[in-house]
Amino acid sequence: MRPRQQLTELFSTFLQFEADHLDRWITDGRLRRQMQQRLDQVKEPTSEKFWALYWYRHWQQAEDLNANRSTLHLSAYLQEPCYWAAQQTVRKFTDLQYRLPDCFQIAIAEVPAVLKGFNPDRGASLKTFAGMAFSSTLRDALRQRQVVDLSTDWSLLRRISKKRLLESLHQAGLTATEITQYQLVWLCFKTQYVPPAPHEKLPQLDAALWETVAQLYNRERQSQLLTPGSALPAATIERWVAQMARWTRSFLYPNVGSLNAPQFGEETIEFQDNLPDPDSDSLLSDLVAQEELDDRSRQQMQLTQTLTQALGKLDAQSQDILRLYYQQGLTQQQIMREMEMSQASVSRRLSKARESLLTAIVQWSAALNITPTPALIKDMSTALDEWLNARYQSNGLAPSI
Repeated sequence: MRPRQQLTELFSTFLQFEADHLDRWITDGRLRRQMQQRLDQVKEPTSEKFWALYWYRHWQQAEDLNANRSTLHLSAYLQEPCYWAAQQTVRKFTDLQYRLPDCFQIAIAEVPAVLKGFNPDRGASLKTFAGMAFSSTLRDALRQRQVVDLSTDWSLLRRISKKRLLESLHQAGLTATEITQYQLVWLCFKTQYVPPAPHEKLPQLDAALWETVAQLYNRERQSQLLTPGSALPAATIERWVAQMARWTRSFLYPNVGSLNAPQFGEETIEFQDNLPDPDSDSLLSDLVAQEELDDRSRQQMQLTQTLTQALGKLDAQSQDILRLYYQQGLTQQQIMREMEMSQASVSRRLSKARESLLTAIVQWSAALNITPTPALIKDMSTALDEWLNARYQSNGLAPSI
């Protein structure tokens, strides 16, 4: 696989397979143009990680998380981790009926689910997280598909968990009352539809079994449902169970549509062409502003640490004078009497202590290539006074400067 180098490539190209093998990268022109426009808006050099986070934030703000252009950019970006996850899965499962392109398509369709599980605050990059998530999601999907493919509607309902059933009923758009009714029908069906003995086959479904399930439901609904409703005949129970099986199969094994598919009646227009163009200017500005805010926060922390260390290097007498002056608010005359020193000594030590701390600030600024002009030093002196007041008034807790 040829590695992608340019940022425009990373967020606008997709893998194309030929038979069972990787063929080449293909470019989505619309995504490439959009990515280039975003790059032109940023003056400073930006990294791959910056743009991955940018499109991820965009994806979070979109109303339809499955069908927006940021999803396509992120799908392009995650092509490599998805490919390696698919390749490892194919190698691990030697008897797998799915080929490498099949596994790749199954995994890449789960990009929205991968993005939902990603949390940038935990430290891992999106690519690292996606590599692990694709592998796990792909294994689960293949096991699930094999179960779905091999199971009849009735055995599928016996295998499915309560959580999965409820999710499929929610996806079908049922009301809360309808969901509780269908759930009770499912429980009654599972209770009655059991093998005659362990390790034996399930019995044939006949009219007598459906009648038994209907009787159990009509008896249990009075105590199990807040809204019992009317009694259901066996034919309705059978129809409800069959419908649950279809909903469950559709939920577990959904059809994956392509965003490149032409719209009905407009063969020259693809679905993705009508996706809303995100108002990315404000988001891009927000992301740049957030990075600047993070930089300022880090600088404040570093400066606070620098001042704390400089304060700790002062002699004990100077530290006592600072504490009396900033914490207790004593005047120089009061400090003179408190410490039995001359006023000149108090004034000199106080000035030298502040000068030492101010020197630490200037040196720290110089390390950041900030030229200490007279006006800037005056501002630093004012900020230092505020920092000392805040520090001593907060009982020694280090504030930000």
